[in-house]
Amino acid sequence: MRVFIGDALPASSLQALGEKGHTVTEAPLEPGALRESAAQVLVVRGTRVDRELLDASATMELIVRAGAGYDSIDVAGAAERGIFVANCPGKNAHAVAELTFGHIIALDRRIPDNVRSARLGLWKKAKYARAAGLMGRTLGIVGLGYIGMAVLGIAKGMGMHVVAWSRSLTEARAQAFGITRAATPEQVAARADIVTLHVASTQDTSLLAGPGFFAAMRPGATFINTSRASIVDEKALLEAIQRKHIKVGLDVLEGEPRVADGQLANTLATHPNVYVTHHIGASTRQAQEATAAKAVDIIDTYARTRHVGCCVNLAYKSDATHLLTVRHLDRPGVLAGVLDAVRQAGSNVQEMENVLLAGKSGAGCARIRLVHVQPETILASVRAVHHVLAASIIRL
Repeated sequence: MRVFIGDALPASSLQALGEKGHTVTEAPLEPGALRESAAQVLVVRGTRVDRELLDASATMELIVRAGAGYDSIDVAGAAERGIFVANCPGKNAHAVAELTFGHIIALDRRIPDNVRSARLGLWKKAKYARAAGLMGRTLGIVGLGYIGMAVLGIAKGMGMHVVAWSRSLTEARAQAFGITRAATPEQVAARADIVTLHVASTQDTSLLAGPGFFAAMRPGATFINTSRASIVDEKALLEAIQRKHIKVGLDVLEGEPRVADGQLANTLATHPNVYVTHHIGASTRQAQEATAAKAVDIIDTYARTRHVGCCVNLAYKSDATHLLTVRHLDRPGVLAGVLDAVRQAGSNVQEMENVLLAGKSGAGCARIRLVHVQPETILASVRAVHHVLAASIIRL
């Protein structure tokens, strides 16, 4: 495969791609360079992939986000162009969980303020020796994917109680994890001393932490976001800081620079109740090596099998209304004849598979999901195809 690397990856991953026979172009991602490379695969970390870039390459088949979130990629635009998009979930989970607890501990002990005072030559033990401590306190987790589960493990190890909400969290699973299940994110906010967000950035989670969420939080509680800025209504958060004296740890901010070094203009970053890190949640050597290795595996598997691991833009439910099942002899042209019969009947194929049966007869079975179906017309046409043994159709 011809692979374009649009963001820096560890040298070990570039070497692995070369050893597996792939042609690698490593360059800043811009339309001209992408077009000239004739790449079939694009790998990015943080660089945004918009429609201009998608239109720049007629050869693109797969985009791999070397990370978990993929909101920096125009996934719908890629799907319209027949381009697969894959991510590498879970490989940076522990790194993000570590930073999450770094924020929690830093806010409880006011570590950055301690350091600042010491660097100014000031000794203020009385001021900073008032931490609440974490053991026995309640941590609220919104989202129990890979990162949320890693955070849960650390919290349990530190003797914290946990209340959580996740779409997949059932009462039985909560009991198995030894945690309390909340029915809504707002219930998590109301029950927790510290709340941390670990959900993907989607239309459903946009501004999930809004006025109602912050109204539910306890006065003086702690709020952590190491996921995505789009999940938080920053205006509502700022009001909660002012009204409830909430302490805040953020690794992501609205309008944060998309370059490694730039200017930051955000009111939250200068507020004394807020500690900000520079979107470094996944930025450990361990996480980057693991994520890049997964990206290499996705590319190599696609090259060998055309199967896309961790694909995020597959339609898991099609519009198909009927299932056509065709038993046939394994002969050249049989399936072509079946599909032509379907076309002439005015139907459209949504999904299909063909399997072979054991034995010397060389028989197979095709299952084809269709829309715009006139069952009797299709069956008559399909049964007339040479080497078709039988055909049936059912409504889904």
